[in-house]
Amino acid sequence: MSKDENTLILGIGGVGMHLAQRLVHEGYPVTVIESDSELLEAAAESLDARLICGNAMQLSSWREAHAQDMGLMIAATNDDSTNMLSSLIADRFGIERKIVRTRSIDLMDGSILSPEDLKIDLIVHPEELVAQEIFRLVQRASCNDLTPVGDGNMRVLAMRINEDSPLLFKTPKELSATHSEYNFRVMAIARGISTIIPQADEQIRPLDQVFIMARTEDMMPLMDMMKIEHKNIEHMMILGGGLVGSRVAQLLEKEVEIKLIENNQNRADELASDLKNTEVIHGDGTDA
Repeated sequence: MSKDENTLILGIGGVGMHLAQRLVHEGYPVTVIESDSELLEAAAESLDARLICGNAMQLSSWREAHAQDMGLMIAATNDDSTNMLSSLIADRFGIERKIVRTRSIDLMDGSILSPEDLKIDLIVHPEELVAQEIFRLVQRASCNDLTPVGDGNMRVLAMRINEDSPLLFKTPKELSATHSEYNFRVMAIARGISTIIPQADEQIRPLDQVFIMARTEDMMPLMDMMKIEHKNIEHMMILGGGLVGSRVAQLLEKEVEIKLIENNQNRADELASDLKNTEVIHGDGTDA
């Protein structure tokens, strides 16, 4: 077995356990360092891997794991600082690829410290991924179907044409002439089982699904001018101000009126200070 296939996982909680199981199933040799003996005992019952009870911040644990023989390190402990510092340790042991799980978004663009500074090859933010997906679903629910393209500067609108649609029997040429102040394009038309790349004189028919691309800042005004109906979500309640809940509020608070209920007083005070456009309520969200 080559060095590249040897994997060291720090932390055998939910994320670490899932990754270890997948890698073992694929036939990769896995070594785990975990400080919680109960988690290790539970893992030993279902995981065919080398399990070491130790601290990821102690070099003795790394030496016991033969870190110098590893090709991949995955830091998935519950502590962000441990995970980030582990990448530097892994680099000193000669581990080529380092993947770090963090809950904080502080290492995103604009951070004083970059992933490169910490020798991190890939940062995984499970909570951020969940928050972004919720944000995307809320945006999609607010209109026909809006999908971001590339870095988010463009949007694609997918809409079904009914009998009273303002686009019915219009052509891309006519739409461009009528709404020339916006730079947009009818990218495709799904008609029955066929997908058409429309010519300028292609008429839009009933039951067509039309795909229009425009700049993000132009999409909503364009929809208004074309009289394309979009129902905005104006109010939202979030139960819990944890990492996901607070991030969703941060992403949406400029567009949606949000009430966030948090049962921890200190956390509620912190959120009230950070989220300027969100109403933070200290209370139990399970109360009727």
